Amino acid sequence: MTDMNIHEVLKFLPHRYPFLLVDRVEEFEPGRRMKTLKNVTYNEHCFAGHFPHYPVFPGVLILEAMAQTTALLIFRTRDQMPEEDTLYLFVGIDKARFKRQVEPGDQMEIEVELVRESRGMGRFMCEARVDGRIVCTADLMGAVRDVER
Repeated sequence: MTDMNIHEVLKFLPHRYPFLLVDRVEEFEPGRRMKTLKNVTYNEHCFAGHFPHYPVFPGVLILEAMAQTTALLIFRTRDQMPEEDTLYLFVGIDKARFKRQVEPGDQMEIEVELVRESRGMGRFMCEARVDGRIVCTADLMGAVRDVER
């Protein structure tokens, strides 16, 4: 399976509204890369305050959408749905650069590539685009961890 609709995404990510930031998986190469889509609408909770007179999708949410894509890549590669006591945590970021703004009506394409996985941690090169133009690049790290309740 190369793509996943929202119902399949929900099986692999514990995030829910308003923090689920991946709408669809467009491309998937197990253990290598994944491309997802995030449809940015004016109804996003962040636009009430960022900024009411000029809505801009926050950079930290672009990075979070990238991190959620890395989690999907790891869990989908393992064909493992996270258990209730398992989380995929965003644990590091390097070289984040924002090139242009993301606004309501944009469709953000997020592409992540697994660079290295070691001791349960993954390092990824990530890129977000709108209309084929880069809006953000970053190197992210994530880790699957068991949590106590």
